[in-house]
Amino acid sequence: MRPPQSLLVLGGTSEIALATARRMIARRTRTVWLAGRPSPALETAASELRVLGADVHTVAFDALDPDSHETVLGKVFAEGDVDMVLLAFGILGDQARDEREPAAAVRVAQTNYLGAVSAGLVSARALQTQEHGSLVVLSSVAGERARRADFIYGSSKAGLDTFTQGLGDALHGTGVHVMVVRPGFVRSKRTAGPEKAPFATTPEAVATAIELGLRRGSEAVWVPGTLRVVMSALRHVPRSLFRRLTV
Repeated sequence: MRPPQSLLVLGGTSEIALATARRMIARRTRTVWLAGRPSPALETAASELRVLGADVHTVAFDALDPDSHETVLGKVFAEGDVDMVLLAFGILGDQARDEREPAAAVRVAQTNYLGAVSAGLVSARALQTQEHGSLVVLSSVAGERARRADFIYGSSKAGLDTFTQGLGDALHGTGVHVMVVRPGFVRSKRTAGPEKAPFATTPEAVATAIELGLRRGSEAVWVPGTLRVVMSALRHVPRSLFRRLTV
């Protein structure tokens, strides 16, 4: 599968998404839509991508306002075919706070799962109408099995991951390719975590894996790839032992 000529990013300030956009622009992409809440960061991201030679547009998009998704995204698709949609928005939340404040936990679930289901279905239908394109969804290894340390975030990603797999099955044979991406802990400007988090990765490494996955027509991509084997083993660890894991 060739790199996309046009790219729609849902979550336009995501470091993974921007690393992916830069990589795609270096290959073939010429038109980029960055969708996100209006902010100086969104405009800065657009300006930086324009310097690389792409025609970049910003789109006001709010994951927490699903009633607007059909209208907002419909306007993008009305401007021409979109070869790839990258669903990259999401929030980590704060596990300790979210356990104390259910409203905060609900916001994590609404953003990471409900908002993604809405935007994913709207995008999938538009891609199906044009009879081609890829929908790439950023999930997380955290969704593979609930951990005491981040089960609220992890549960939202587990739901998203299952949804994406089912959507891929539903669209099989339509010309639309759906790929779920499961990174480990991603070191970036916005994240904080253990200095030696196991299987940590970077936005650039995830972008590289996304490009390779698209080229291969993959349905699931792990970053780093060794996580596929590690999580296969961890799924079978007795719960009494698994709950003791601190990382």
